[in-house]
Amino acid sequence: MKAYKTALGGIVSALCLLTMFMTGIFPALSILLPMISGVFMMIIVSEISISWAFLTYIAVSLLSMIVTFDKEAVLLFIMFFGHYPITRFLIDKIPSQTVRFLIKLTVFNICVISFFMLTTYIMGLTAFLEEIKGFGKYGIPIILAFVNFIFLLYEYNLNIFYELYEKRLRPALKKNKT
Repeated sequence: MKAYKTALGGIVSALCLLTMFMTGIFPALSILLPMISGVFMMIIVSEISISWAFLTYIAVSLLSMIVTFDKEAVLLFIMFFGHYPITRFLIDKIPSQTVRFLIKLTVFNICVISFFMLTTYIMGLTAFLEEIKGFGKYGIPIILAFVNFIFLLYEYNLNIFYELYEKRLRPALKKNKT
């Protein structure tokens, strides 16, 4: 079983790293590719465990810092897209749908605001601040509302991917395994 966990972790890590590496080749996909990398983490949760998925996330995060040219994409993966697909399994254990929804929004907004503060004030990437000024005093609320809408779409698509994996891909893989 340990060999299976290690092999699956290695395969998922390689897929994540390949996807993250492609952010340097296709800069227009610097948000989509970290999203896709994060989705692979759901496979580890489904097949092994949440703790193993977090170990894989840490390994991919560290290796991405080395092999990925687009450091903002790496930060997106580290600060949200890498851990959220794993974390949502823990959040989904909460019985109340309203509480789950509010916690997911809170986690997302903490991650987004932390990403913005880190990239702007610590890394000095202020181009985004200049773009926000074009919206006036409502710039930040408008952008925050927009990214929250994008998050809701992402959350919806994570549900679709997980159902697709559980109902179609996983049974096909199990059938081929035997």
